[in-house]
Amino acid sequence: MTMKKRVLSGLLAAALALSLAPAALAAAPSQEDAAQALAALDIMVGDQDGNLNLGAAVTRAEFTKMAVAASAMRESVGDTVSVKPYPDVPQTSWAAPWVKAAVDLGLVQGDLRGNFNPGRSITLAEGVTIVLRLLGYEDGEFTGVWPSGQMAQYRALNLDQGVTCAANEPMKRQDALYLFYNLLLTRNKSGQYHLNALEPTLNLVNADGELDQVALINSAMEGPVIASGAWQSQVPFELSSAVVYRGGSLSSLGAIRDQDVVYWSKSMRTIWVYSRKVTGIYEQASPSAASPSAVVVAGKSYQIETPSAAFALSDLGNYRVGDSVTLLLGRSDAVAAVSQPGTEENLLYGVVAKVAERPYDDGAGGSYNAQTVTVFATDGNVYDYLFDGKYLDTGDVVRVETTGSGVKLHTLNYAKISGRVDNTGTKLGSYPLADDIEIIDYYKDCTPIRVYPSRLAGVNLTKEMIRFCAFNAEGEITHMILNDVTGDLHQYGLLRNVSELSLPGVISATYMYDVGGQTMAFTSDDTIYNLEFGPCQVKMEGPQTVERLYNLTEVKVQSILDGKVIGPQERKYTISDHVAVYVQNENLDYTLTTLARVQEGEYVFTAWCDKPESEGGRIRVIIAR
Repeated sequence: MTMKKRVLSGLLAAALALSLAPAALAAAPSQEDAAQALAALDIMVGDQDGNLNLGAAVTRAEFTKMAVAASAMRESVGDTVSVKPYPDVPQTSWAAPWVKAAVDLGLVQGDLRGNFNPGRSITLAEGVTIVLRLLGYEDGEFTGVWPSGQMAQYRALNLDQGVTCAANEPMKRQDALYLFYNLLLTRNKSGQYHLNALEPTLNLVNADGELDQVALINSAMEGPVIASGAWQSQVPFELSSAVVYRGGSLSSLGAIRDQDVVYWSKSMRTIWVYSRKVTGIYEQASPSAASPSAVVVAGKSYQIETPSAAFALSDLGNYRVGDSVTLLLGRSDAVAAVSQPGTEENLLYGVVAKVAERPYDDGAGGSYNAQTVTVFATDGNVYDYLFDGKYLDTGDVVRVETTGSGVKLHTLNYAKISGRVDNTGTKLGSYPLADDIEIIDYYKDCTPIRVYPSRLAGVNLTKEMIRFCAFNAEGEITHMILNDVTGDLHQYGLLRNVSELSLPGVISATYMYDVGGQTMAFTSDDTIYNLEFGPCQVKMEGPQTVERLYNLTEVKVQSILDGKVIGPQERKYTISDHVAVYVQNENLDYTLTTLARVQEGEYVFTAWCDKPESEGGRIRVIIAR
């Protein structure tokens, strides 16, 4: 058996796009979590189609292979043996190397006739005995007639979670699945969790017996390889039956595009695909161009994860500081490969956040200043580009096109489309939304926010609400820049005091308001806003600048359930993820609290929204009396 590569050790703690919840020992693990963990460790894998056949019986030979795969010898079992381990296990048997390893480990014994009986179904008691030996227990430690002592210890160690068969009954593959999963999260005789003993450098099980399944699967990944040419031949299994994730979502082989970054796990029969690319000026190498481990491109630093990318960006490779490059990014946005910029594939859309001069490394130990445009892109990242034009300003919507000859920024006009986003968040009017659509919401000089289609479900988008749209060849919307649709860019709280004075020649207004438990003031010497005490919106025109205040609209509350306010006639209003909740006491004082806390008490609620939900509004403030 070839030792499994452990790639990207520096990224083991990074979060995968794939969502995986850690399993706790206190309750029976989910079948999916157990199967993923055992597949990642190559203990139990499916057939050529990925099926685990959990209802099938487990033979002694199959269980022995699993046991050795869960032992310290799992990486050193060869494909052949020089002698047969038992009379009924010939050297030509697939099981011979595993049975030989199990004998060497003291995990298995033959019958009174000296045979191993590899094809006979294994009973739970036999399997438990082997698992206890893996944990360091010796047969002589158990008193009484076998297997009473072993079964008592099996239950005391919680190895029985999810296992359904009785001691003397044949095990099914599902029983073996749970037994080996429980083994991983059980302390051995030395007090160390078994999985941590197998992987001492990774610390995959924490002090509470919880498995870091993300790090486990990350450690099982191999690669990356760049999807180009005959790339599939570099993956060591047939991909037609593989599970494919692209950009964190379940996908298909047909969705993989040229220059995507691909990782795989043969034991899990799964591939993970990443498609993010960054194009810009190669500004700096760290710690040096002689041996770069990180680079700065378009004003942002990226770690380098592969030797080939490090070579390409070194002083021995093809790219130098000052060149235009395209970085192909894999997991955790690490650089997997580098290529020469093209044209259409390197388009980026966003909003100009700043135009100013900044220093650059000249690649010869010096520096120079150049006009730089900072762009907040629809992918949620911020990039810097050298720009020698004269007509860009903060707030402009731009297309950035980077080629080998340099960077071009083009201002864009309003999209001139409109429509309702359907309730599933998959279409805008008659236009389908691409699976990987990028959307940001922007207002004046506020920092734009990333928006996902589900946030826009049911919203009627007018032409004034959509600053820009881009389409792919299939007619799907791939990028969208909105004009203050969600209202999530602004602040919400409580208007505590209103002082408005309007006399001939004299206009003065002061508004004291609370946001996040802090009292602040907004004043005006030229406008009276006719505001009233109560919940309010603090509309921003920059990260620190208040444009003006608005009163919110009251919503009658019958109940609050599952993130919704239930109003009259059972009408439902969605509560903002960042709703401001206040408790009002008998003295009309207000205390900031949380929704979870007031829902536990006996309160009467009122709620307040910024605008109708069909326009992107949400419940922004809730008052509990």
